[in-house]
Amino acid sequence: MLELEDLHVSYGKIVALRGVSISIAEGEIVTVVGGNGAGKTTTLRTISGILRPTSGRIVFKGRDLSGLATDEVVKAGLAHSPEGRLIFGRMTIAENLRLGAYNRKASVDIKGDMDRMYEMFPVLGQRRQQRAGTLSGGEQQMLAIGRSLMSRPDLLLMDEPSLGLAPLVVAQIFEVIVELREQGVTILLVEQNANEALRVSDRTYVLETGLVTMQGPSEALLHDPQLRTAYLGLD
Repeated sequence: MLELEDLHVSYGKIVALRGVSISIAEGEIVTVVGGNGAGKTTTLRTISGILRPTSGRIVFKGRDLSGLATDEVVKAGLAHSPEGRLIFGRMTIAENLRLGAYNRKASVDIKGDMDRMYEMFPVLGQRRQQRAGTLSGGEQQMLAIGRSLMSRPDLLLMDEPSLGLAPLVVAQIFEVIVELREQGVTILLVEQNANEALRVSDRTYVLETGLVTMQGPSEALLHDPQLRTAYLGLD
């Protein structure tokens, strides 16, 4: 479904990605792990059109997305749930969700999708007219995921969905990730909780200073001594 081919990205003179190649098949959950500054968020921001690659290609369902504006990337079938949630705090839950469907015109379908988000995240349905900025961190993360799903993406980019959340809420978020895959959504997941991310994903890429240094089936990497020590906090 998605191929990153020898992707290079720079912030001015600072090189952030140095020839990253990643592939994602339809129906997969693929995880990207790595330390701070490894290039994980840069990778997602480049795929979604926020950043421009200096070279390389982003091919989604056979179409080269390199250089497309962000709204065109969304129309192509990708959505991005960003690090830090970036919800609109002064707007209500319902207004935030509706904004996620800005590229769609059928209002009846939009209402149906909003109802599905409320079913997936009951707390959002109970508070749909509440300002988003008054929600807890976990509730804001649910809203960020729900908002991204409102565009009906084929591929969902998720950047650190469990960051800063309590363990019980983290467990709920990972349950949602598995449920989304069961519903047919392909997911590219950047996640600091590498242990849980590898447990729910099919394949994993390890980034270090903008380079892919390791890749393979997540189940196998869970037992790799180097990865367990560096990223899983296990000996």
